[in-house]
Amino acid sequence: MPAEVEHRIHEQFGADLHLPPVFRLHTLREVGRAFDHAQAIAAKEGAGTLVWVGRFDLVEFALVLEPDEPLAPARRAIYAGMNALADTLAVHASPKTPIHFEWPDAIFVSGGLIGGMRLAWPARAAENERPDWVVLGCVLRASMNMLDPGSKPDLTGLEEEGFSELGPGRVVETFARHFMAAVDAWQEIGFNRIAEEYLRRLPGKTGIERSIDSAGDLLIRRKGSAQIKKEKLVSALARPSWVDPESGEILS
Repeated sequence: MPAEVEHRIHEQFGADLHLPPVFRLHTLREVGRAFDHAQAIAAKEGAGTLVWVGRFDLVEFALVLEPDEPLAPARRAIYAGMNALADTLAVHASPKTPIHFEWPDAIFVSGGLIGGMRLAWPARAAENERPDWVVLGCVLRASMNMLDPGSKPDLTGLEEEGFSELGPGRVVETFARHFMAAVDAWQEIGFNRIAEEYLRRLPGKTGIERSIDSAGDLLIRRKGSAQIKKEKLVSALARPSWVDPESGEILS
């Protein structure tokens, strides 16, 4: 990693994060995993707990939520999280930088996979009952420095996409603000606003209409046809599309 990049990252890790008052920060050393740790402390620490890992190669954090609805509809929080993540990148990106999703959990910048989100909930939580907590986890690739960019045209990092001044701390801060805005919109206007914003960032397919139902499942219908194909959210979340199943890390 270039010295100037490492210096910027050290500065971000050393700075205090400016988070909305509802968030409480837990910082882990580089060897920790935010997603796993957030699940371990979710019941004790409660909603608003944000776990951040001080890594150089990744931006990694996780957020504990306490839904006020049953587990099945509560899983739709993944869409609010993805919207907030895209908005975070958009406000810091160059004009017209393309940012899109791969349903339900991966995010791409300029056509390259840069990271994604995942969702966890208590193992014994019932679909029709309110879970004690759910955890949103996020990972973004900071740089392709450790990889050969020419051999991985379908992957990218923040550094490669012009986010060289966007340190991990600013990503977390900006995400927190955008996520709160998404939650406010959900509560005041309803989930349809979240769904519309999310679907707008899925690559379009001619003659295909898509929607998200009350359980978070993706409904796909060809125009003029009454037949609807359903993609189950819970099944997709069990196998995050952007995670290497062997290492448990972001695809590389």
